[in-house]
Amino acid sequence: MSAIGDHIQSADWKTEKHVPVIQIKGATNKGEPFDVQLSVGAEIAHPQTTEHHIRYIKLFFKPEGEKFIIHLGSFQFEAHGESVEGANAGSAKCEPKVKATVTLEKPGELIALSYCNIHGLWDNAEKITLN
Repeated sequence: MSAIGDHIQSADWKTEKHVPVIQIKGATNKGEPFDVQLSVGAEIAHPQTTEHHIRYIKLFFKPEGEKFIIHLGSFQFEAHGESVEGANAGSAKCEPKVKATVTLEKPGELIALSYCNIHGLWDNAEKITLN
C-alpha cells in the first residue's frame, strides 16, 4: 500500500512550472504578522485552461522541534475559462497566485502543496527563522 507522500513530486520552481513558489514579504518576527506570497508558474507560466490548470495551493507550517504540521490555509482556483459555449470560451479564469498573512511563535518550515489536474501533487518548502 502506498502513502500519499509517495505521489508528491518536487523540483526546482525555476525549471518546473508545477512547483509552488513561497516568497516571504517583510521581516519574520516572532509573534508579528508577515506576508507569504504563493504562486505556481513563477518562472515558467503554467496554463490555466479548462483542460490543464492548477486547482489549488495549500500552505502548512512545520514548527521546529514538533512532530506535526499545522494547516494554515487552502486556496482554490475555480474558474478556468469554462463556458456553455465550450472549453476556454468563458469570460473569466483564476491565476494560481495568493497572499496569506501569518503569525508564527516558533521558527520552522513553511510547506506549500499544489495540485495540477493533469500532473498531480507538487510541493516546496521554505525555512523560516524568527527575529
